[in-house]
Amino acid sequence: MAQAQAAAYRAPGAPTLTVYTMISNLSGRGGHSALMVSGSQRVLFDPAGSWYHPTAPERGDVFFGMTPGLVEFYEDYHARPSYHVVKHEIAVDAATAERALQLVQAHGTAGKATCGQSVSGVLRELGFTSVKRAWFPERVMRDVAALPGVRETKRFDDVEDPWSPERGARAQAIALEKAAE
Repeated sequence: MAQAQAAAYRAPGAPTLTVYTMISNLSGRGGHSALMVSGSQRVLFDPAGSWYHPTAPERGDVFFGMTPGLVEFYEDYHARPSYHVVKHEIAVDAATAERALQLVQAHGTAGKATCGQSVSGVLRELGFTSVKRAWFPERVMRDVAALPGVRETKRFDDVEDPWSPERGARAQAIALEKAAE
């Protein structure tokens, strides 16, 4: 936990929740859901995810120290020829952001294929009752998109980067970390 505390990063600006949905460019189906919380610190709740970075300590599917560079890396990791990233940013008050930080840290490691359930469950506990508890990321995305005041952006990338999941990103990130030592 000391690594997570040492890596803590507070983003400038008002508190937000950002729901990420990775959408297949072939089928239009959701492949993954994640939730970034920006309050007293910015963390990424990536339940059952495959992303890894050696400078982002992870505890129970929560990545700490989500600086702008790490957010960029996370988004670029997921945006590739086969998937695009849909971001829904929700402005919240400081108390809601702090409660979200508590909930994602208390959640623990999610089982495989439970990202939609995990993200929608946290959102419902925060009072977003119009977001139904759902297995499928695209269902969670539709409910979040319908929230008042939500801001949506999409990221497409037709280049398969060396760190794309199809290329064994975790093994490469570990190799880069060792090379830097």
